[in-house]
Amino acid sequence: MHVFIWGGLKSHGVGQHDYPQFLADWSKILTEHGAVVDGALHTPSSADLEHTDVVVIYKGDAGYLSDSEKATLEAYVKRGGGLVNLHDSFCGPDPTYFATLLGGAKKHGEVNFTLDAPIHYTVVDKSNPIMKDMSDMTIWDEAFFLITFAKNPPVHVLANTEIPPTRSAGEHKGEIAPQIWTWEHTVPGGQPARAFVWMQGHTYANFTNYQIERTLLRGIAWAGKKPVDELVNYVTPPPPAGRGMPPGRGAQ
Repeated sequence: MHVFIWGGLKSHGVGQHDYPQFLADWSKILTEHGAVVDGALHTPSSADLEHTDVVVIYKGDAGYLSDSEKATLEAYVKRGGGLVNLHDSFCGPDPTYFATLLGGAKKHGEVNFTLDAPIHYTVVDKSNPIMKDMSDMTIWDEAFFLITFAKNPPVHVLANTEIPPTRSAGEHKGEIAPQIWTWEHTVPGGQPARAFVWMQGHTYANFTNYQIERTLLRGIAWAGKKPVDELVNYVTPPPPAGRGMPPGRGAQ
Protein backbone atom coordinates (compact mmCIF):
# COMPACT_ATOMS: atom_id res chain seq x y z
CA MET A 1 0.00 0.00 0.00
CA HIS A 2 1.40 3.39 -1.01
CA VAL A 3 0.45 6.22 1.35
CA PHE A 4 1.16 9.94 0.97
CA ILE A 5 0.86 12.03 4.15
CA TRP A 6 -0.11 15.62 3.38
CA GLY A 7 0.91 17.64 6.43
CA GLY A 8 1.31 21.30 7.28
CA LEU A 9 2.95 23.74 9.65
CA LYS A 10 2.06 23.44 13.33
CA SER A 11 -0.68 25.67 14.70
CA HIS A 12 -2.42 26.16 18.06
CA GLY A 13 -0.87 25.53 21.47
CA VAL A 14 1.38 22.87 22.91
CA GLY A 15 0.07 19.37 22.21
CA GLN A 16 -2.46 20.56 19.63
CA HIS A 17 -2.56 20.45 15.82
CA ASP A 18 1.00 19.11 15.57
CA TYR A 19 0.95 18.39 11.85
CA PRO A 20 4.75 18.04 11.40
CA GLN A 21 4.94 15.59 14.31
CA PHE A 22 2.17 13.54 12.73
CA LEU A 23 4.12 13.36 9.48
CA ALA A 24 7.15 12.05 11.39
CA ASP A 25 5.27 9.69 13.73
CA TRP A 26 2.85 8.20 11.23
CA SER A 27 5.48 7.80 8.53
CA LYS A 28 7.15 5.44 11.00
CA ILE A 29 3.91 3.78 12.17
CA LEU A 30 2.64 3.11 8.65
CA THR A 31 6.04 1.85 7.52
CA GLU A 32 6.15 -0.53 10.48
CA HIS A 33 2.71 -1.77 9.38
CA GLY A 34 3.89 -2.58 5.88
CA ALA A 35 3.05 0.58 3.92
CA VAL A 36 5.31 2.47 1.54
CA VAL A 37 5.13 6.04 2.83
CA ASP A 38 5.93 9.43 1.36
CA GLY A 39 4.77 12.84 2.47
CA ALA A 40 5.33 16.57 2.61
CA LEU A 41 4.18 19.82 4.22
CA HIS A 42 2.73 20.98 0.92
CA THR A 43 -0.10 19.94 -1.39
CA PRO A 44 0.86 16.76 -3.25
CA SER A 45 1.83 17.14 -6.88
CA SER A 46 0.82 14.89 -9.76
CA ALA A 47 4.19 13.18 -9.47
CA ASP A 48 3.62 12.60 -5.73
CA LEU A 49 0.26 10.96 -6.47
CA GLU A 50 1.28 8.87 -9.47
CA HIS A 51 1.67 5.65 -7.48
CA THR A 52 -0.31 6.62 -4.36
CA ASP A 53 -3.22 4.50 -3.11
CA VAL A 54 -4.38 6.84 -0.35
CA VAL A 55 -3.61 10.41 0.77
CA VAL A 56 -3.81 11.05 4.52
CA ILE A 57 -4.52 14.75 5.15
CA TYR A 58 -3.63 16.35 8.49
CA LYS A 59 -3.06 20.07 8.08
CA GLY A 60 -4.99 23.19 8.91
CA ASP A 61 -7.56 24.34 6.37
CA ALA A 62 -6.56 22.05 3.51
CA GLY A 63 -9.59 23.31 1.57
CA TYR A 64 -7.67 26.42 0.50
CA LEU A 65 -6.54 25.21 -2.91
CA SER A 66 -5.40 26.90 -6.10
CA ASP A 67 -7.03 25.93 -9.39
CA SER A 68 -4.02 23.78 -10.31
CA GLU A 69 -4.05 22.05 -6.90
CA LYS A 70 -7.76 21.33 -7.30
CA ALA A 71 -7.15 19.86 -10.74
CA THR A 72 -4.42 17.58 -9.38
CA LEU A 73 -6.60 16.24 -6.55
CA GLU A 74 -9.62 15.88 -8.82
CA ALA A 75 -7.61 13.83 -11.30
CA TYR A 76 -6.33 11.64 -8.47
CA VAL A 77 -9.85 11.02 -7.14
CA LYS A 78 -11.21 10.46 -10.65
CA ARG A 79 -8.80 7.57 -11.16
CA GLY A 80 -10.01 6.08 -7.86
CA GLY A 81 -7.44 7.43 -5.40
CA GLY A 82 -8.41 7.33 -1.71
CA LEU A 83 -8.50 10.20 0.77
CA VAL A 84 -8.36 10.19 4.58
CA ASN A 85 -9.21 13.42 6.40
CA LEU A 86 -8.19 14.09 9.98
CA HIS A 87 -9.60 16.92 12.11
CA ASP A 88 -9.75 20.43 10.62
CA SER A 89 -8.16 19.44 7.32
CA PHE A 90 -11.62 19.55 5.75
CA CYS A 91 -12.00 23.26 6.53
CA GLY A 92 -11.83 25.85 3.77
CA PRO A 93 -13.59 28.69 1.95
CA ASP A 94 -15.95 26.48 -0.07
CA PRO A 95 -17.22 23.45 1.87
CA THR A 96 -19.65 22.51 -0.91
CA TYR A 97 -16.69 21.96 -3.22
CA PHE A 98 -14.49 20.17 -0.69
CA ALA A 99 -17.39 17.87 0.20
CA THR A 100 -17.20 16.54 -3.38
CA LEU A 101 -13.83 15.04 -2.38
CA LEU A 102 -14.45 14.02 1.24
CA GLY A 103 -18.21 13.63 1.57
CA GLY A 104 -18.37 16.53 4.04
CA ALA A 105 -16.54 19.73 4.88
CA LYS A 106 -16.81 22.83 7.05
CA LYS A 107 -16.49 26.53 6.29
CA HIS A 108 -13.51 28.44 7.60
CA GLY A 109 -14.44 31.35 9.84
CA GLU A 110 -17.80 29.92 10.85
CA VAL A 111 -18.25 29.00 14.51
CA ASN A 112 -18.84 25.29 14.09
CA PHE A 113 -16.62 23.76 16.77
CA THR A 114 -16.69 22.97 20.48
CA LEU A 115 -13.04 23.73 21.32
CA ASP A 116 -11.65 21.55 24.13
CA ALA A 117 -14.40 19.31 25.46
CA PRO A 118 -15.25 15.71 26.37
CA ILE A 119 -16.23 14.06 23.08
CA HIS A 120 -18.30 10.90 23.59
CA TYR A 121 -18.54 8.54 20.65
CA THR A 122 -21.68 6.57 19.95
CA VAL A 123 -20.76 3.93 17.40
CA VAL A 124 -23.73 3.63 15.05
CA ASP A 125 -22.35 0.88 12.82
CA LYS A 126 -20.79 -1.66 15.14
CA SER A 127 -20.69 -4.27 12.37
CA ASN A 128 -18.43 -2.19 10.15
CA PRO A 129 -14.95 -3.78 10.10
CA ILE A 130 -13.26 -0.38 10.39
CA MET A 131 -14.84 0.01 13.84
CA LYS A 132 -13.79 -3.43 15.09
CA ASP A 133 -11.76 -1.98 18.00
CA MET A 134 -13.78 1.20 18.62
CA SER A 135 -16.15 1.40 21.58
CA ASP A 136 -18.57 4.04 22.86
CA MET A 137 -15.79 5.92 24.61
CA THR A 138 -15.04 9.52 25.60
CA ILE A 139 -11.90 11.48 24.68
CA TRP A 140 -10.88 15.07 25.37
CA ASP A 141 -10.75 16.78 21.99
CA GLU A 142 -12.82 19.00 19.69
CA ALA A 143 -15.99 18.17 17.76
CA PHE A 144 -17.47 19.88 14.73
CA PHE A 145 -21.04 20.64 13.68
CA LEU A 146 -22.63 22.66 10.84
CA ILE A 147 -21.03 20.34 8.31
CA THR A 148 -21.84 20.62 4.60
CA PHE A 149 -22.46 17.06 3.44
CA ALA A 150 -22.59 15.52 -0.01
CA LYS A 151 -26.09 14.34 -0.86
CA ASN A 152 -25.69 11.97 -3.79
CA PRO A 153 -24.50 9.60 -2.50
CA PRO A 154 -24.69 10.44 1.21
CA VAL A 155 -21.90 9.61 3.64
CA HIS A 156 -22.04 6.44 5.73
CA VAL A 157 -21.84 7.48 9.40
CA LEU A 158 -19.76 5.24 11.67
CA ALA A 159 -19.91 7.26 14.91
CA ASN A 160 -21.77 10.30 16.24
CA THR A 161 -21.31 12.57 19.21
CA GLU A 162 -23.71 14.72 21.19
CA ILE A 163 -22.30 18.24 21.01
CA PRO A 164 -21.21 19.19 24.54
CA PRO A 165 -22.33 22.52 26.06
CA THR A 166 -19.21 24.59 25.43
CA ARG A 167 -19.36 28.35 24.94
CA SER A 168 -18.63 28.06 21.22
CA ALA A 169 -21.29 25.37 20.75
CA GLY A 170 -23.98 27.81 21.83
CA GLU A 171 -27.45 26.74 20.75
CA HIS A 172 -26.01 23.67 19.02
CA LYS A 173 -25.34 21.93 22.33
CA GLY A 174 -27.05 18.57 22.48
CA GLU A 175 -27.19 18.17 18.70
CA ILE A 176 -26.14 14.81 17.30
CA ALA A 177 -23.31 15.29 14.81
CA PRO A 178 -21.39 12.67 12.78
CA GLN A 179 -17.68 12.54 13.70
CA ILE A 180 -16.48 9.44 11.82
CA TRP A 181 -17.72 8.44 8.38
CA THR A 182 -16.88 6.76 5.11
CA TRP A 183 -17.88 7.91 1.63
CA GLU A 184 -17.85 6.02 -1.65
CA HIS A 185 -18.52 7.85 -4.89
CA THR A 186 -17.60 7.91 -8.55
CA VAL A 187 -16.61 11.01 -10.48
CA PRO A 188 -18.37 10.99 -13.88
CA GLY A 189 -16.14 9.13 -16.31
CA GLY A 190 -13.88 7.90 -13.52
CA GLN A 191 -13.31 4.98 -11.17
CA PRO A 192 -15.00 4.45 -7.78
CA ALA A 193 -13.21 6.38 -5.03
CA ARG A 194 -13.29 6.26 -1.24
CA ALA A 195 -12.85 8.75 1.61
CA PHE A 196 -12.57 8.11 5.35
CA VAL A 197 -13.02 10.98 7.82
CA TRP A 198 -12.14 11.22 11.53
CA MET A 199 -12.98 14.66 12.88
CA GLN A 200 -10.86 14.58 16.02
CA GLY A 201 -7.08 15.09 16.34
CA HIS A 202 -7.16 18.55 17.95
CA THR A 203 -5.39 16.99 20.95
CA TYR A 204 -2.37 15.27 19.44
CA ALA A 205 -2.01 12.71 22.24
CA ASN A 206 -5.26 11.06 21.08
CA PHE A 207 -3.41 9.60 18.10
CA THR A 208 -1.68 7.23 20.54
CA ASN A 209 -4.99 5.88 21.86
CA TYR A 210 -5.07 2.16 21.03
CA GLN A 211 -8.65 2.19 19.75
CA ILE A 212 -8.12 5.30 17.64
CA GLU A 213 -4.82 4.14 16.14
CA ARG A 214 -6.28 0.82 15.01
CA THR A 215 -9.42 2.51 13.67
CA LEU A 216 -7.29 4.91 11.65
CA LEU A 217 -5.13 2.08 10.30
CA ARG A 218 -8.27 0.28 9.14
CA GLY A 219 -9.76 3.47 7.69
CA ILE A 220 -6.58 4.13 5.72
CA ALA A 221 -6.53 0.58 4.35
CA TRP A 222 -10.21 0.79 3.43
CA ALA A 223 -9.78 4.13 1.66
CA GLY A 224 -6.88 2.65 -0.30
CA LYS A 225 -9.10 -0.27 -1.44
CA LYS A 226 -6.99 -2.78 0.43
CA PRO A 227 -8.19 -5.48 2.86
CA VAL A 228 -9.35 -3.53 5.89
CA ASP A 229 -7.00 -5.38 8.26
CA GLU A 230 -3.97 -5.25 5.97
CA LEU A 231 -2.12 -2.67 8.08
CA VAL A 232 -3.36 -3.84 11.48
CA ASN A 233 -2.38 -7.47 10.88
CA TYR A 234 0.93 -6.83 9.14
CA VAL A 235 3.78 -8.97 10.46
CA THR A 236 7.34 -7.83 9.86
CA PRO A 237 9.18 -10.56 7.93
CA PRO A 238 12.19 -12.11 9.66
CA PRO A 239 15.61 -10.83 8.61
CA PRO A 240 17.41 -12.98 6.04
CA ALA A 241 19.84 -15.54 7.39
CA GLY A 242 23.47 -14.50 7.27
CA ARG A 243 25.35 -15.59 4.16
CA GLY A 244 28.14 -18.13 4.45
CA MET A 245 27.21 -19.23 7.97
CA PRO A 246 26.90 -22.86 9.04
CA PRO A 247 23.40 -24.39 9.05
CA GLY A 248 21.40 -23.35 12.07
CA ARG A 249 23.58 -20.28 12.67
CA GLY A 250 21.31 -17.54 11.32
CA ALA A 251 21.56 -13.88 12.24
CA GLN A 252 21.29 -13.33 16.00
